[in-house]
Amino acid sequence: MSERPKIRLFVDHPLEEGERVALSRDQANYLFNVMRLREGAEVALFNGADGEWRAEVAEAGKRGGVLACVAATVAQANPPDLWLLFAPIKKARTDFIVEKAVEMGVSRIVPVQTEFTNSERIRQDRLQAHAVEAAEQCGAVSVPEVTELQPLAKVLDGWDARKLVFADEGAAGQSPSLSDVFAEAPPPAAILIGPEGGFSEVERTRLRGMEQVIPVPLGPRILRADTAAVAALTLWQAAAGDWG
Repeated sequence: MSERPKIRLFVDHPLEEGERVALSRDQANYLFNVMRLREGAEVALFNGADGEWRAEVAEAGKRGGVLACVAATVAQANPPDLWLLFAPIKKARTDFIVEKAVEMGVSRIVPVQTEFTNSERIRQDRLQAHAVEAAEQCGAVSVPEVTELQPLAKVLDGWDARKLVFADEGAAGQSPSLSDVFAEAPPPAAILIGPEGGFSEVERTRLRGMEQVIPVPLGPRILRADTAAVAALTLWQAAAGDWG
């Protein structure tokens, strides 16, 4: 059996034996101009539904090409039903949060506008593309949805029974068992990380008043927002996710 191809590509196309997948201009440029692949070369394909497939380059052109599916290599496996809600920060650090959320295994990424959020707008399409790139690099066979930026108050207005772990800087100094706290939020669950300036008292009061919300401190030090996201995702995956 051939080794698993090192180059992976996300495609919006059904995958099955013999299926021919037409490449976009950008994908063709990446495979044939950047990576220098030629006809007969192997690529791993995934679409978030049919697992990962080994495919061969059937046609290679300057502006397009075709890949032919040969065999399934990895069965479809979706991450736990975990959402990450976070307040966008500087561009590079927001990119970092999205990238690490994909690597850590979330099912949805929800940017939220809080009272102290520094960034008032995001490029949802750019962040979604960044999530695709992260999935291609880390071996995932699914790509979480990145939603449009939404006001936190609006998101909470429509909240259902899903447990929401709220990283509360105001809870610093408390010493609960973090493993026990995160174990109280099995899937479906969500984690909320605030902005660099923290949550307002109005937001904290509302969150603490919701029965679905579990406030949690993330240790004795104030963490940067991107660090807090990785720390919280790690703790949740270890206690309630698929790392056990």
